[in-house]
Amino acid sequence: MRAKARAHTNIALIKYWGKRDEKLFLPTNNSLSMTLDQFYTETVVEFNPDLKQDKFILDGIEMNPEETAKVSRFMDKIRRYTGQSHYALIDSINHVPTAAGFASSASGYAALAAAAMKASGVSFSENELSIMARQGSGSASRSIYGGFVEWQKGEKEDGSDCYAVPILEQGAWDLRVLSVEVTHEVKKVLSREGMKRTVETSPFFAGWLEAVAEDLVEAKAAIAKRDFIHLGETLERNALRMHATTLGANPPFMYWQSSTVKVMEAVQALRENGIHAYFTIDAGPNVKVVCQPEDEEQILDALSELDVVQNIYRCKVGPGVSYLEG
Repeated sequence: MRAKARAHTNIALIKYWGKRDEKLFLPTNNSLSMTLDQFYTETVVEFNPDLKQDKFILDGIEMNPEETAKVSRFMDKIRRYTGQSHYALIDSINHVPTAAGFASSASGYAALAAAAMKASGVSFSENELSIMARQGSGSASRSIYGGFVEWQKGEKEDGSDCYAVPILEQGAWDLRVLSVEVTHEVKKVLSREGMKRTVETSPFFAGWLEAVAEDLVEAKAAIAKRDFIHLGETLERNALRMHATTLGANPPFMYWQSSTVKVMEAVQALRENGIHAYFTIDAGPNVKVVCQPEDEEQILDALSELDVVQNIYRCKVGPGVSYLEG
């Protein structure tokens, strides 16, 4: 009745931005990601008949009732699906900067879903695990797999065809990501709130849906051909299009800070000097710079000189979910 799992974060190259069903976390568009090796969550789930409620420990600290209730609601979905009747001790260690646009919820819920499903004792497929992780955090559906992953939006109302699938395994294409931290502060508008506001109020959202479908086709073609420049141009354009939708929301909001823009400008300056680097930004102020191995050191040196940069994490293409002893 006990299991431990590790899941890694992913960086969305083609963004997930908008839900067609808030309750089931069904997206309005397909998205495409790359799993990262440096950021991950390890979670132990132990079902215990003596517990009267779920107990949630994060980074050695027992969480407050509000945070525990959020995780417990997700655990209820696991219990309904598996037939497990007991409450659980959930002990999680998060090796990710939290709530600053580094996708901590993706690795968090992927690890939680994997450990809980495993601890329940039932057999399950990776599709089923992706569907379950999705119901905690949409992007967690992609963190089940390593390498390059597409999350398919599906068409069914019950979400049974909405899950992630691998499109290129870890090790098939060696790309690098420099995760540039310009702040460690928790963002003011959380992803779920920002996404909902955009869908409901932004006049730019309809254009986003049309554009993202085209970007997905371009990105998949670039990955199939290992065409880095084509992929880089596509992922950077897609990120800018996503963030443009937030400016049209009511009330408008923006995840960027002035430091975000300085990093973006530095990346563009590198390209003007013949160095292939492209940026992408999730729902937060921090920037991820995608590059090829041969350019990584030069890009790292240039970004390290910026006074707005607090940390730079060097990432490679990472693995999918794994199960651990202990």
